[in-house]
Amino acid sequence: MTPTGVPFAVATFLYKLGRLSFRRRRYVALLWVLLLGGIGFASSAAPAPPADSFSMPGTESQKAFDLLDQKFPAASAEGATARVVIRAPEGEKLTDPAPKADVRKLVTALGDGPQVASVADPYKANAVSKDGSTAYASVTYKVAGTELTDKAHEALTKAIDDARDEGFTVEAGGDAVEADQEMGGTAEMVGIAISAIVLIITFGSMVAAGMPLLTAIIGVGIGVSGIAALGSVLNLSSTTSTLASMIGLAVGIDYALFIVSRYRAELAEGHEGEDAAGRAVGTAGSAVVFAGLTVVVALTGLSVVGIPMLSKMGLAAAATVAIAVLIALTMIPALLGFAGKKVLRRKDRKRTGPAPDTDKPNLGTRWSRFVLRRPLGVLLVGVIGLGAIAVPAASLELGLPDEGSSAPDSTQRKAYDMLSESFGAGFNGTLMVTVDAKGAAGAAKEVGASLAKVDGVVAVTPAQVNQAGDTAIMTVVPSTGPSDHRTEDLVKTIRSDAKSWAADTDSEILVTGATAMTIDFSQTLNDALVPYLLLVVGLAFLLLMLVFRSVLVPLKAALGFLLSVAAALGAVVAVFQWGWLADIFGVDQPGPIMSMMPIFMIGVVFGLAMDYEVFLVTRMREAYVHGARPGEAIVTGFRHGGRVVGAAAVIMMSVFSGFIMEDNDMIAMMGFGLAVAVLFDAFVVRMAIVPAVLALLGKRAWWLPKWLDKALPNVDVEGEKLQKALTASAPPAEDDRELETVRG
Repeated sequence: MTPTGVPFAVATFLYKLGRLSFRRRRYVALLWVLLLGGIGFASSAAPAPPADSFSMPGTESQKAFDLLDQKFPAASAEGATARVVIRAPEGEKLTDPAPKADVRKLVTALGDGPQVASVADPYKANAVSKDGSTAYASVTYKVAGTELTDKAHEALTKAIDDARDEGFTVEAGGDAVEADQEMGGTAEMVGIAISAIVLIITFGSMVAAGMPLLTAIIGVGIGVSGIAALGSVLNLSSTTSTLASMIGLAVGIDYALFIVSRYRAELAEGHEGEDAAGRAVGTAGSAVVFAGLTVVVALTGLSVVGIPMLSKMGLAAAATVAIAVLIALTMIPALLGFAGKKVLRRKDRKRTGPAPDTDKPNLGTRWSRFVLRRPLGVLLVGVIGLGAIAVPAASLELGLPDEGSSAPDSTQRKAYDMLSESFGAGFNGTLMVTVDAKGAAGAAKEVGASLAKVDGVVAVTPAQVNQAGDTAIMTVVPSTGPSDHRTEDLVKTIRSDAKSWAADTDSEILVTGATAMTIDFSQTLNDALVPYLLLVVGLAFLLLMLVFRSVLVPLKAALGFLLSVAAALGAVVAVFQWGWLADIFGVDQPGPIMSMMPIFMIGVVFGLAMDYEVFLVTRMREAYVHGARPGEAIVTGFRHGGRVVGAAAVIMMSVFSGFIMEDNDMIAMMGFGLAVAVLFDAFVVRMAIVPAVLALLGKRAWWLPKWLDKALPNVDVEGEKLQKALTASAPPAEDDRELETVRG
């Protein structure tokens, strides 16, 4: 039965789509399977994705790197490097004849490895500590770290192990050193297992529980395979799929969960399978569409940051979310057609007609009534509580992970610590200063003398001039480590002083290097954070205003999201930057928060928060427009949506929490931040603050100025027009006969 005589609305269109997908389920399922197989085949046949490329247009660091590409093409080759650190046995010095011979034997072995371009002899490169206890050999390879062969890694490991057998302490750092991969381990599997358990408890049916997981995996598979297939064409590196798979899995489970839950509710009201699928997609599916749009807005908004890598990751993830929406709207009703009544609990499958009314309220009903009795108290506790947790966010310091944040038992971390102990903390955070001038040698000599006088500079190496004589490079060793805020202050001081030095020497002076790049990266993200928030929240406000036909409800949704994000950032700072509860969460070394973490968390959590907001409050709005009083509408929303939203939040928390147990502090930080953000937003903001605010506002919550009501298109997300059309007409006889043939 298709409603007739009704103006086009989202709910009406989706109702037709849901019925069609249910009726033509074999074709729909086959289409998605063929699409997955075809894109999977294309990805397997496509060239390998390019290596990760990192650029930040408009920053001084990037400008200096571009200059080096032109002036020092050989020096700027993107070959992998390894820094092998050697420490003599206790009581010996590396300058003694016997240890010296062993060190040179190690250097020879390193140079004989496959794909090695050069090895710097520590004794010729002035790479021996003053006390003679420690030295390092820099190994440069002909190819990037991602292109090193197993034989190259094995040769490096064997050379190190042989030196250790001679009694030396030998560790290595750099991108040529193979890192231990801990991702996808037991902790992550536990999170997925918990998700499955929550789905089974929520639905009481293995079939219903499996649908969200199956469709989410198919959606992520199509998205990630598509990224791999287009990688070489669009210059998408393998890491571009990281954000896409994370948020694709999250929203894929959520969207399917919402539609399956609504379908079960429609069956409980006595509707036949095809009609129930149409109603579920027409109502819950409408919420999915607009929730998906808010997620797409958040992810495409990453383009405002101005970092190409983040823009590509955001756009790829947005495409994966769009696929998740399409799968939820089409494949879920198709699977429901195959499953029939098997999506219901066993005790409900034999029932015909509407489910009997019961006076026993569920947990959502009891909680909503509690909030309605004490709205002001619940609101104050929620806001003050999250506000208190958010206080540490004011001390947020951003940075990028380096080998000093690796696991304490990793060779990279040990090498980092050995260099810091023997050569100073700043040795791991050297700066590169370029001098671009006609007489580069003379200008660099003057600049080098000025650099040596700057507070915080330990040493300045002699300038290296290119063949044309118009560009020089100098290495500056600071007194502090790469993640120390004093190093950032030093970079700012040098760049400020360089303006006068450049005028005196008629040159252009730029500061770059890994440490300077990290500082610029953090500053770029920090500067983009507020514009990104304004863009995302502003566009989402307009979308939610279309959905809810209200000004105050979208405003409340946006403010609640900002509060939950601030609280989550406060918790991250307290644990990972300040070290509170560090032992419980396995934080080895508190330090700056990863630069990308806040903006990634905003994008991911914003999508999930709007999912919960749209699904929960849409049921309230639906009840309100059908005649319920404001308080009754709140109870109705929680009775039908509270359990599902709670289950979706627990699933996401369990998945994200799996990352907390990883050895890498940065991975653990992302998992912790996302898990607590979902906790705060779903259970404090959406489940407590939102109903409290709606209760206090009453009918005013749904107020919209008349001129704005006329100007905004009515998309009918709640299905008001659809409901009227369905009530006004009965299914034709031919449709009744067709429905009778539908079986599980």
